[in-house]
Amino acid sequence: MATGEEVKVLGYWSSPYALRVKWALKLKAVEFDYMEEDLTNKSALLLQLNPVHKKIPVLLHNGKPVAESLVIMEYVDETWKQNPLLPQHPHQRAIARFWAKFVDEKCVPALMATFSKEGEEQEKAAKEAREHLKTLESGLEEGKPFFGGESIGFVDIAAAWIGVWGEITGEIVGIKLVDEEAMPLLTACFQAVLQTPLLKECLPPRAELLEHSKRFRQKLMAAAAAST
Repeated sequence: MATGEEVKVLGYWSSPYALRVKWALKLKAVEFDYMEEDLTNKSALLLQLNPVHKKIPVLLHNGKPVAESLVIMEYVDETWKQNPLLPQHPHQRAIARFWAKFVDEKCVPALMATFSKEGEEQEKAAKEAREHLKTLESGLEEGKPFFGGESIGFVDIAAAWIGVWGEITGEIVGIKLVDEEAMPLLTACFQAVLQTPLLKECLPPRAELLEHSKRFRQKLMAAAAAST
């Protein structure tokens, strides 16, 4: 990183989207200052830097903000050329962007619905989540540990957090979502990313994440009951 560069990340400890940004910067060996946000009382800085969505994560690079985790990841990859996250070939880059978008547009909503619904709606969402994860697995090449091939790349960073958050969701609701028997390549990829020491150190403590998720689901259930 060039001398005098200022890199800050506004995030929240349990956010997989903030984790993506930390991972991208770690893989690029970019030093950064992390700023924890209170999402129940968002800082004036966050609201100033991301006035459209008012959400974390936000990357602040030399005073210029970049919002939305996938956008930030691309910015990081284009700004710091070492250890590329996206492939060099235009078609392969497009495919990587496709799968990252698939994670956010298909996998995440189904996982969230499984987490927040009950009964038939939950069963339907869990079925969709597993189907989407199986589809995501088809983007992996047999014999290659990562979506990025032999090294961790853009899609791996975008998706591998599901190996933790998806497992915790399954534990809370009693439905297995990340199934090593049904999707062995995907689960192996997730674990390879999550066990990489540089990235593993960024993960929130599992026990704390589990308790936080339980409390969050209780609030969602209470709010849903109050609205009926």
